Amino acid sequence: MCCNDLAVDELAYEDIANADLVALHLPMHTATRLALRVLPRIKELNTKAMMVCYGNYAVMNEPHLRSAGVDFIFGGEGEARLAEICTSLMAGMEVGPGETVRLERQNYPVPDRSGLLGLSQYAHLLPAEGPPRMAGYTETTRGCKHLCSHCPIVPVYQGRFFVIDHDVVLQDIAQQVRMGAEHITFGDPDFFNGPSHGIRVVEALAERHPNLTYDVTIKVEHLLKHAKLLSRLRDTGCLFVTTAVESFDNRILQLLKKGHTRSDFAKVIELCDKINLGLVPTFVAFTPWTTPETYLEFLREIVRFNLVSRVPTVQYGLRLLVPRGSYLLQQEGFRGFLGRYDTDALSYAWNYKNPLSGNFEAEIRSIVEGFVAKGLLASQVFQELWQFVHAMNEIQAPCFLEIIACYCPL
Repeated sequence: MCCNDLAVDELAYEDIANADLVALHLPMHTATRLALRVLPRIKELNTKAMMVCYGNYAVMNEPHLRSAGVDFIFGGEGEARLAEICTSLMAGMEVGPGETVRLERQNYPVPDRSGLLGLSQYAHLLPAEGPPRMAGYTETTRGCKHLCSHCPIVPVYQGRFFVIDHDVVLQDIAQQVRMGAEHITFGDPDFFNGPSHGIRVVEALAERHPNLTYDVTIKVEHLLKHAKLLSRLRDTGCLFVTTAVESFDNRILQLLKKGHTRSDFAKVIELCDKINLGLVPTFVAFTPWTTPETYLEFLREIVRFNLVSRVPTVQYGLRLLVPRGSYLLQQEGFRGFLGRYDTDALSYAWNYKNPLSGNFEAEIRSIVEGFVAKGLLASQVFQELWQFVHAMNEIQAPCFLEIIACYCPL
């Protein structure tokens, strides 16, 4: 068996040419677009191999993958299904169609990472002080019990989540530490879907690997509900919590069914700052209701909440993605802006309430992409956007330092 991670490695031509089965894991939008580009090349290299695509985005893009020659497509808790296909193929047995989405708890083994490139080839943690640290990745749960309307997990898992055994998670972390990991990212869609389980894992982690740091992703709603657990995260080595704020506009938050308000987010910032727990908010900057005026207010809110150094540059140019099966398609308040499905983007097009906003978005995204390519600091990017967006609104931009000083605390 060959593991070929196309995120960091070139296509394994010889292994593919000799394979009886080629399986592509499609957990994300970008991975699916990459797969659709590489599938024709795989078919050229091997016309006889059985083709499998599995993962959330495999299910949501089934028509495109079928047309690209994929034989089996499934998602949810699908690894057991993949093992069944492999076993049948090796035994010379016919493979049945099976379920497209399987939602039942699997017997999770410790992941075999021996076929991957070394951790040095993957993302590193860049701390505020000190050298970069090699990072690993694991999960304590799969799926999510919430139904945020724009989330790509929801159409597949439909509000369900599954717990991975405590010992399996810790063994996976231990093997990554042996590989050189100094920091672990917990990839759970929400680390507090099972708060007791998560805390049990990180307390054991801190005991076994006292110098290891980690980060988690948690909803604003859960950060408030489980506020008493936040200090335990900090004390066990959590450097920061990523939280999907998405918007400061309560109307948009309600449409996205986020389960929090602007006021809730303000409380979370206060809670995390009080105990010195890092908070990294993420946003969907462009929705059908975005205008140059609302975008300027978005930047002002970034300043009011003292988030300039915490928001990654790419966040300023993100556009609402609407894949097949998205629960947004069921929202009456959104359907009036919906356009045709874009097969290249793997997303439904949507229109702005203000037609002039399309050009504004294009300019902002072009600027942000340029800043990312240059590697500018978040504060430098913000200052440039601050000046540009004020000019677009025909307003004299206040001095950046003065504007920080004049805004009141939360």
